[in-house]
Amino acid sequence: MSKIIIVDDDAYIRELVRALLRNNGFDACEAADGCDALAKIATENPELAIVDVMMPNMDGFELCRNLRQYYDNLPVLMLTAKTGLSSKAKGFELGADDYLTKPFEGDELIMRVRALLRRYKIEASQVIQIGAVTVDRNSRSVTINGAQEDIPLKEFDLLFKLAGFPGRTFSRDRLIEDIWGFDFDGNERTLDVHIGRLRERFPEERAQFKITTVRGLGYRLEVLV
Repeated sequence: MSKIIIVDDDAYIRELVRALLRNNGFDACEAADGCDALAKIATENPELAIVDVMMPNMDGFELCRNLRQYYDNLPVLMLTAKTGLSSKAKGFELGADDYLTKPFEGDELIMRVRALLRRYKIEASQVIQIGAVTVDRNSRSVTINGAQEDIPLKEFDLLFKLAGFPGRTFSRDRLIEDIWGFDFDGNERTLDVHIGRLRERFPEERAQFKITTVRGLGYRLEVLV
């Protein structure tokens, strides 16, 4: 049974979400703000976090920043009463995986929770299948429709990162840090060039996935089948 932490300063919302989760076969724990959540996560080891944006002490944005630093493999579904694009963009830039606007339908919340858990189980594997392409971290090999594809190291790392979280938007800075390291002394153009090479190497109609540019944020990989 997957355990999920609900982080919201509204006790009614926490109770509502907890009941929805339990009725659908999930275990749940609660936290009233970001500081409380970090303490609970260290002991409860949840598999997913549902995080409200507006909270005292540490809001959802700051919590998400901390989670991506210390618990990178924990999926984050953010809840917000704000419908503006800027709020969503900030959340995705800080590493949120998905967004749900209040008020929300219970069925949609459960659908998104299940989708995020499936996505992260894919990432935990050393072998990822995306469309017609198989990426094997153990052998650092890539095959497309069973045929071996030679691919440079950095392109492989970038593809594995994006493929491990299909549908998740990665900021440009995050990708550069993860693939080239904090001490990278190049520029963002390096990332663009590698993305362009991956697109040329794996055309959508053949690979059955595409790498989408998210304007003002970065990139995400989308499976087409």
